[in-house]
Amino acid sequence: MPKRIDGFSKRSKAEKIDWIVTHFTHDPDQFRSLLEQYWNEDTELQRIHDEFAENTISNFYLPLGVAPNFLINDTLYAIPMAIEESSVVAAASKAAKYWLNRGGFKAQILGTEKVGQVHFTFSGDTAWLVKAFEDIRLMLLGDVKDLTRNMRGRGGGISQIALRDKTDVLEDYYQLHVTFETVDAMGANFINSCLEQMADTWSKEIAKRLKAEEKSEALEIVMSILSNYVPNCLVRAEVSCDVSELSEDTPLDPQTFAEKMIQAVTMARVEPYRAVTHNKGIMNGVDAVVLATGNDFRAIEAGVHAFAAKDGAYRGLTEAWVNDGIFTMRLDIPLALGTIGGITRLHPLVRFALEVLGRPTAEELMKITAVAGLAQNFAAMRSLVTTGIQQGHMKMHLLNILNQLGATSSEKDQVVEHFKTETVSFSAAEKVLQQIRQS
Repeated sequence: MPKRIDGFSKRSKAEKIDWIVTHFTHDPDQFRSLLEQYWNEDTELQRIHDEFAENTISNFYLPLGVAPNFLINDTLYAIPMAIEESSVVAAASKAAKYWLNRGGFKAQILGTEKVGQVHFTFSGDTAWLVKAFEDIRLMLLGDVKDLTRNMRGRGGGISQIALRDKTDVLEDYYQLHVTFETVDAMGANFINSCLEQMADTWSKEIAKRLKAEEKSEALEIVMSILSNYVPNCLVRAEVSCDVSELSEDTPLDPQTFAEKMIQAVTMARVEPYRAVTHNKGIMNGVDAVVLATGNDFRAIEAGVHAFAAKDGAYRGLTEAWVNDGIFTMRLDIPLALGTIGGITRLHPLVRFALEVLGRPTAEELMKITAVAGLAQNFAAMRSLVTTGIQQGHMKMHLLNILNQLGATSSEKDQVVEHFKTETVSFSAAEKVLQQIRQS
């Protein structure tokens, strides 16, 4: 049994590594060497990485790729993507090239509103609480003026505050529902600081009124926290062209291809089992850009999937149709992104990614990220309704298979050449590799 340790966070990195590999691995020397290989000892870069999180013992690397040729609103981009899954960057690049000569991608911001809530219970009369809120509302806003000054100077701040009665779903449950504009910042710390100050003011003022009126009811703050569900922080991306232009590099005639694409997308709108995988494909593109630009992909994922279920059933996020001979595919997606704050100016590769994108504003980054998601979805759907998903994906996955099999560089070249005209599978790759070694 591994022994317990006290004060782990206070140990040196070498001591942490030694304890981990000694008590939790079967070959301490091998894994100590591995961790140290990915650790940039005694460098400024390592110091920065160590301060991103706690109890760090090494660094976990992901490939950083670039998908070029993205024409978005008549501006050409090369999009940085951080992801470990084979074929994602290739598929995005292929979709970008496909639409480059068809007018490119169009994107627009539908809203930038973010949300935070003070959750509390109140055992008294709702009408009394509503009246108290109307009286205290301006005080709630006034008490956060110092916190919002800089944000207001950049054009953001608090846009609305409302009292919400949630007693129909939980006894005595109410909220202060606050909406924010955070401009180029994701704004989590700003929102949470404002909410905590509001909660303090709200609690104290209600207590004063209850005492003055000699009421026995009580208000209790439960928590104050932003929400990652941001249905009004929304961006739309779409592509369109004449149906006759859809014929390139597909075994289907243009009309049949358009019809099958529409059918496949519609199926994801009505079948949750299909919708989840459909949306996962969209998030392949979205998350890769979110990671590369130093944003919070967990928050984005949670908000996107909640949005996909906003109508009471989980649905695919894209739509496709033909109108007057024009094929259109569209994605509406909530993306609360930032280009300042967090690690956007601390992580050297995040700074690089934002530089490559032209130092975008948050709204510009929302558009770019949504387009990456739509491109990924288009590429996946195009494969699914024509050749099937595995033909392209497995060829991109071939090198991973060969690495698992311990192939040398020369062996990899020979196997890759063999599968230019053959179907890839693990067993087939293993068989060909064995034949090469035997010969």
